[in-house]
Amino acid sequence: MNQPQPVAFSPHRIHPDTRPGHVHLKVAELERQLAFYQQVLGLRLNWREAAVAGLGVEGRDLVRLTELPGGRRYQGVTGIYHFAILFPDRRELARAIARLYAAHYPNSPTDHVMTKTTYLDDPEGNNIELYCESPEDGVFMVNADGGFFARHADGTPSDGREPLDVEALFAHLTENDRLDLPVPPETRMGHFHLYVADLKTTRHFYHEGLGFDDMGSARGFRMGMVSAGGYHHHIGYNTWQGKDAPPPPPDSLGLLYFSMSLPNAGELERMDGRLEEAGISFERRPDGLFLRDPSKNGVLLTLHGLAESHR
Repeated sequence: MNQPQPVAFSPHRIHPDTRPGHVHLKVAELERQLAFYQQVLGLRLNWREAAVAGLGVEGRDLVRLTELPGGRRYQGVTGIYHFAILFPDRRELARAIARLYAAHYPNSPTDHVMTKTTYLDDPEGNNIELYCESPEDGVFMVNADGGFFARHADGTPSDGREPLDVEALFAHLTENDRLDLPVPPETRMGHFHLYVADLKTTRHFYHEGLGFDDMGSARGFRMGMVSAGGYHHHIGYNTWQGKDAPPPPPDSLGLLYFSMSLPNAGELERMDGRLEEAGISFERRPDGLFLRDPSKNGVLLTLHGLAESHR
């Protein structure tokens, strides 16, 4: 079966064990958001300090929230399109979607062939993807012509965005599966998808600059993807808010930053040197290296476990 392969490797390739860490969002009403992420998504509240909180699985944050009173949502600006929470298997994704159904919470189950997923918005309009891997079902990737290619394992074509067979997914559940339990500890952040101002400069920054594998650009669809270690994508990016979209103003709700976790201190030190060599402006922080991409999206390069749990 064909699997997505990198279009290009960077000569400064980031460590293949680099993984998405957490997303940090600015929100208008912290209490309402905390209720949603715990009761509807099943994340644990790991910590809270006044107007800032971290949620996820025990000892590891997936989502952090900072309340910004008077904050506004802006259209036509850069930021985050969605963040994607990865479940360990179909059974746990089924439990997550069943929780949404039980709460009568709107969502859009979708079959991407090599992943099974659903999309929803939190109460403030931040888009979230919940998914599990299903590469045994086929492939969905960017082809050499810059378009999407999808095919089921039996050879039948797909557009890669078919409605998910929810009944078949729910067959993985038993009557003993409780919907009120938190998500399992294996749950992690799968990828981030960004609104950017320009595809070419974004690719250059993440591929040539930071060293992510280029997983392809769908020019007609105005998006591209990069990853560490050849994964189908850890960071997606698009210009769907408009070519040359500006960054949001300081009072905007939404993305504060997203984190990518490096596997060891040696890689963090190497990336420190790489950023200096590439002339990329960054800030050394106790939890890692903070920088901004060309669209002013905040990126934190940190160590596994360092910024994922509150210290």
